[in-house]
Amino acid sequence: MRWQGQRITDVDESALPGMENRTGFLRTVTTPEFAGMTFHEVLAKSALNHVPGPSRMPFQWTINPYRGCSHACSYCFARGTHTYLDLDAGRDFDSQIVVKVNLVDVLRKELRRGSWKHETVALGTNTDPYQRAEGRYRLMPGVIRALAESGTPLSVLTKGTLIRRDIPVLAEAAQTIPVDVQLSIAVFDEELRAAIEPGAPTTQARLDTVRALSDAGFRVGVFLMPILPHLTDSIPAIDEALTRIRGAGADHAIYGALHLRAGVKPWFMQWLSQHRPDLLPSYRALYPGAAAEAPKAYRQWLAKRVRPLIRAHRLEARRSGDDTPARTLTQPAVLTSSAPTAQPMLF
Repeated sequence: MRWQGQRITDVDESALPGMENRTGFLRTVTTPEFAGMTFHEVLAKSALNHVPGPSRMPFQWTINPYRGCSHACSYCFARGTHTYLDLDAGRDFDSQIVVKVNLVDVLRKELRRGSWKHETVALGTNTDPYQRAEGRYRLMPGVIRALAESGTPLSVLTKGTLIRRDIPVLAEAAQTIPVDVQLSIAVFDEELRAAIEPGAPTTQARLDTVRALSDAGFRVGVFLMPILPHLTDSIPAIDEALTRIRGAGADHAIYGALHLRAGVKPWFMQWLSQHRPDLLPSYRALYPGAAAEAPKAYRQWLAKRVRPLIRAHRLEARRSGDDTPARTLTQPAVLTSSAPTAQPMLF
């Protein structure tokens, strides 16, 4: 969804760049509960996004309720998508959040089409569906119910502890469709996490969320990614991470090295220059010019460290590019409101 597809003849000269002409644009909202953030409420034309054929993703369809993300992760690969809106991939991405307020209604219509083949739909592939905005707009319960009622399998990847609010909804959905749940937990040193993911929940809060989902009967995966060269790739750091992941009740772990697309590289390097300038030469060597991936030699070196540790911790060694198998509940799901919940206005 681009601003260009929402234009009307009215022009607001004082609007943010790229938002002067606005069809389907409802309003801009700021509230004390979300200081420093602006929500741009829009009417989406579509809910289901088809993944391009050449993609290496193990799914064909995604849903993104929001654009931009308050988790503010310096390494987030999706930052470049904000430039499509004539907003920057740095501070704007963290604070100017586009909300598709009619998403559930549009999704229900799309799921009723005779051409819909009920393929798995992934949530959380671009920006986090359980970021702070979800506490205000509550789009995910409707999305989950719509997919379940249509017989469409779903997967969720999130850093957000707010998913605990929806455990009863996910558990109910899991009675009729495959539901795959993954938590993204990349950094286990809290000082580093607060610096590189300043808007995200703490590592422990996410591990507690893994435990809550596991206790509700879900086989929960943890994305130990990105692994950051010279910051989180030591054997003690990886071993500690996997120990805590296993201790939280996770079923499996998936790892991957830092990926720096063009849209995120300048912002990550800026963060590095402020927090770890001593590592700049090394990162420039690992990610020269337009290179997005770490060198093959580094990835092979990392694999030799991570894979044995994943096996040792009994966390099913799978890499980030491998297919994600359909997951089922390990036990009857918890359907009552007794499941731990997160406060709607928290991260």
